[in-house]
Amino acid sequence: MVPHDDIVGRREGEEVSSSAGGRLLILRPRLADFILKMPRGAQVVYPKDIGPILVWADIAPGLTVLEAGTGSGALTIALTRAVGPQGRVVSVERRADHAEHAEKMIRRWFGEVPAQLDLKVGEVEEIMEGEQPDRIVLDLPEPWHAVEVAVRRQPGGGIFCSYLPTVPQVQTLVETLEGSGGYRQIEVFETLHRTWNVSGRSVRPDHRMVGHTGFVVVARRAG
Repeated sequence: MVPHDDIVGRREGEEVSSSAGGRLLILRPRLADFILKMPRGAQVVYPKDIGPILVWADIAPGLTVLEAGTGSGALTIALTRAVGPQGRVVSVERRADHAEHAEKMIRRWFGEVPAQLDLKVGEVEEIMEGEQPDRIVLDLPEPWHAVEVAVRRQPGGGIFCSYLPTVPQVQTLVETLEGSGGYRQIEVFETLHRTWNVSGRSVRPDHRMVGHTGFVVVARRAG
C-alpha cells in the first residue's frame, strides 16, 4: 500500500516506497492506459485502432469532426485532443445511458467537457443535416444509413471513416459508398498489434498478440 499523502504533490518520474518495501514510479496515465482501464458502458475503440483512425482520417487542429456513436468516449477523447481548441467535435450517441457514461469518462480525463466538444443524444443522420463536417467518423453497426446525408452535407475533399468489426458490415458499407456517387479512394484495412520481449540477447515476439478488433474503412468525398 502507498498512502495518498506520499503521492499528492510529487513530480512525475519520482519514486515512492510501498508498505512492503517496493519501489513505485509516479506517472500520469497515457491516454492508451486510461482507455484500457476505463469503466465501460459500450465497447471501446482500442488504442491500436485509434491511432490509425486519427492518421488515415487526417484529424487535424481546427477541423470540424462529426462522430457517432460516442459509446464509452474513448475515440471521442482522442478526436477532441486532435482537433484542438480551434476545432470542433460533434459526438452523437443514440442511447442516453451510453451518452451519460461517456460524459463521465470525458470529464474524468479532461476534468471537464472541453469547449470544442459538443455531446448530443439522437440520430446521427438528423444531426448531420445541420452540420458541414470536414471529417465523419462512425462507430456504428449500420453506418451505411448515414451515407446519403453525408454526401449532401460533407464538403469536397472531406473524409468519411468508419470502424466495423465484421466482413459483411464492411462489404455493405463499401457497396453503399461506391453506389452513392460521392466517394472515391475507398480503403479498408485492419491493424494487428504484437509486442516483443527484449531481455539481453533474448529478443522474440511475445506469445500473445492483439489480433483482429475491427476494420477501418476510409473514403474521400468527391465533388
